[in-house]
Amino acid sequence: MAAADGDQRWLVECLTATLDTARDVRAFAEESLRQASLQPAILAPLWQTFVSSFKVYHLSTIQASEDVDSVGYDSDGSERSIESFGIQLFELWTTIVGNSLLAKVIAGNIKELAYYTISFQQITEAQVQNWSRDANQYVADEDDVTYSCRVSEVDVRSIASHTSPGLPAGVSNETDCGYNVRDLLEKMVIDIMGTGVQQYPFLHARAFSVVAKFSSLISKGICEQYLCNAAQAIASDVPPPVKVGACRALAQLLLESNQSSVQQNIMGILSSLVDLLRQASEETLHLVLETLQSAIKSGGEQSATIEPVISPIILDVWAQNIADPFISIDAVEVLEAIKNAPGCLQPLVSRILPTIGSILSKSKIQPDGLVAGSLDLLAMILKNAPATVVKAVFDTCFTFIIQITLESDDHGEMQNATECLAAFISGGRQELLAWGGEPGSTLKMLLSAASRLLDPELESSVSLFVGSYILQLILHLPSHLSPHIPELIAAIVRRMQSSDIAGLKSSLVVIIARLVHLSAPNVDQFVNLLLAIPAKGCGNSLAYIMSEWSQLQGEIQGAYQIKVTTTALAFLICTRHPELSRIEVNGHLVKTSAGITTRSKARVTPDHWTKIPLPSKIFSLLADTLTEIQEQVGDDADNVCEEDSDWEEVQNGDGIPHDMIHAASVPSNANPSVEHLNAMAKVFDEDEDDSYDDDLAKTDSLNEVKLLDFLTNTFVNLWESDRPLFEYLLQGLSNPQKVAVEKVLRK
Repeated sequence: MAAADGDQRWLVECLTATLDTARDVRAFAEESLRQASLQPAILAPLWQTFVSSFKVYHLSTIQASEDVDSVGYDSDGSERSIESFGIQLFELWTTIVGNSLLAKVIAGNIKELAYYTISFQQITEAQVQNWSRDANQYVADEDDVTYSCRVSEVDVRSIASHTSPGLPAGVSNETDCGYNVRDLLEKMVIDIMGTGVQQYPFLHARAFSVVAKFSSLISKGICEQYLCNAAQAIASDVPPPVKVGACRALAQLLLESNQSSVQQNIMGILSSLVDLLRQASEETLHLVLETLQSAIKSGGEQSATIEPVISPIILDVWAQNIADPFISIDAVEVLEAIKNAPGCLQPLVSRILPTIGSILSKSKIQPDGLVAGSLDLLAMILKNAPATVVKAVFDTCFTFIIQITLESDDHGEMQNATECLAAFISGGRQELLAWGGEPGSTLKMLLSAASRLLDPELESSVSLFVGSYILQLILHLPSHLSPHIPELIAAIVRRMQSSDIAGLKSSLVVIIARLVHLSAPNVDQFVNLLLAIPAKGCGNSLAYIMSEWSQLQGEIQGAYQIKVTTTALAFLICTRHPELSRIEVNGHLVKTSAGITTRSKARVTPDHWTKIPLPSKIFSLLADTLTEIQEQVGDDADNVCEEDSDWEEVQNGDGIPHDMIHAASVPSNANPSVEHLNAMAKVFDEDEDDSYDDDLAKTDSLNEVKLLDFLTNTFVNLWESDRPLFEYLLQGLSNPQKVAVEKVLRK
């Protein structure tokens, strides 16, 4: 009885939460699901509320009865209406349907739930009139994922269908739920094919969208049929909403379908999309560009045939919409698809370069955004391009890009110019230095650009991508950079001290970490170099850099960046340099007051940290990383070595030799950000998509380091070579950190 009372209270609280549009109902329900016993009886009143709400919604919204719906506002100014209530109610259903514990409870009602949620997708006469006149409005409303019962309904249907394509998850085959979501969807889209497009345009548009969204659930044969129907629709005289739905279907299905059948129709699809592009504007332009991108990716060698037609049109769209970041980005992505299509790179580059070169040569008199957009387009062309293309772009644009870097203060221009310079070095490497004509001129320009980007007087956002640029100098021109390392470090310190952006500081920490590796095996000499370089307010650069590094390590993002910084910290601690122990850094956050820390309280009472020796902090950071690796790999120690190659970025990397690991010194307690934890997962999952920075750094030999082996060797060698030091450092770790370290010692 007590459990039933608790369930009733839970239901009342959930329904009350739906009345508050400012409240995250899904999060509230997910948390409270753990506290409710969730007996079938609890869903009866909820179901009645859902059914009665639909009746009111149908009268007020679909039939537009003025007597039913009245919009009010609560004390916070949030709308209170049947529409807003319905949205929140669907949030609650989304949580319930997606919860495996409720599978058996809701199994008997899935059929009714599906029909009611579909019923919420009815459109009004006003919508029919507006959308028939304005295709852009139709696309915008269909893409609006914020305030719409129709969109919220799709959430529920999506989760229900993927949770229960045949039977709900957790329901045995013997359980007769009397319903199959796959059968419903397939019957629905097949029946729609038998109706008239002109008579029911929105029905056909919805069918295309349904097939696109649920393509993984619907049979391949039906998807192939709808792909053919979509190709015919964009080439036919059908109402605009049908063409919108057809584009959605093509964008999704082209990349999923059998490529042999796609190739038979791809030229017709590309030609039809080009025709649509000439008529499109605003929202429909975005959709057609997205569809065109999928078509080009699926076109293979046939894309080269139509490149002379497509490229000029896309370039024109890009130029006309340079002030619209969404459309211009879409256009660049289509051009990138053309660039990557077989046989299209050279003609595309030949088409782009003369115009872009002319724009950059007179950068100061161009309209706002055109120079930054041109540099963004060049960065795309340079990415992973062969040396011949890099050389062609260099000959036309390099000196202009350097000039922009040295003189511009525009954030977009500087950021995109920095990416171009990094791509030049990545693609040209040592040969790049001989392209400039006069010996040494190219290197001088590259170093001048680095100096400007590290200027402490610049706004931090202007220098945002300088880390990626300097990394390319280190990776590909190390011997030329070596004489300038002291000046480079001093400039990095000044830039970090003047920066208010953690991301910029983190990227510069990665540069310092890569310089640590560059100095190996004489890392102690690098420590001495840092000691000799002054830093304002800290005495020397070592004290300042390590104070910042130890705080930022938990915020560093990117699989490559985490690997570089983690292994560099291990190298530093293994030097046992006496100056490391003389540096104190932030350890643990001290809680100064009880209760929730509000913004006003935080301003009055800033954070206070304990102070611990730097070696203790480094040791704790390494233990944090080891803990994360073990959690990612799993608890089976016997399988760690076997699984390691699956989790690491590079399968064939060798472990760090034992003679490179000496010993250590150590704690810290940084709370890593969600982004850092996601990046940590990427360190162990080589199938994840690489970021652009990681792509530029893929040739770095450090990618071959197996982080688990490296850390294991670090801890084992310290334990074997200096037991008292190891025991001292171990005392400063938390219990989970100790368990992780002791686990590798037992191997």
